[in-house]
This record gives sequence, structure tokens and C-alpha cells, in this order.
Amino acid sequence: MCGICGIVNFESDPVDRAVIERMTGALAHRGPDDAGYFLDGPVGLGHRRLSIIDLSGGKQPIFNEDRSAAIVFNGEIYN
Repeated sequence: MCGICGIVNFESDPVDRAVIERMTGALAHRGPDDAGYFLDGPVGLGHRRLSIIDLSGGKQPIFNEDRSAAIVFNGEIYN
């Protein structure tokens, strides 16, 4: 089971990376195999990964083709 976390600062203050790292650190028991972060101004996302399937892949966050959108999630993408 993986763990995800995030912050949106509605006052537009940038998210402190150390805060996201502490949040994902608190989730390390849910996903001890990898950690990923996304920070863009007032938005910060974090992910902890438990490698069960796709052991070599599965790095998050995942971006679209032009990197204008990012997502962290627990699940699989089909089709």
C-alpha cells in the first residue's frame, strides 16, 4: 500500500519542500521503497511507494507529455 500527501496554499505562498519531505517521511511505513515529490509554487505533492508489481517502474509523480500536469496516486492506469 502506497502513501500520498499534498498541500495547496490558497494564499499563494510557495510550499516548503522540507514540509512535504516530513509528510512523506511520516508515511514511510506505507511505502518504504521509494519517494517522489512535486513542488510548483503554492502546490506540493508527495508519494511513498511500496513496490509490489512493476518493480523497475512506477516512479512518481507522473507527468503528461509536456509536463504541464502532474499526479501522484495509488492505483493503476489501464488503456
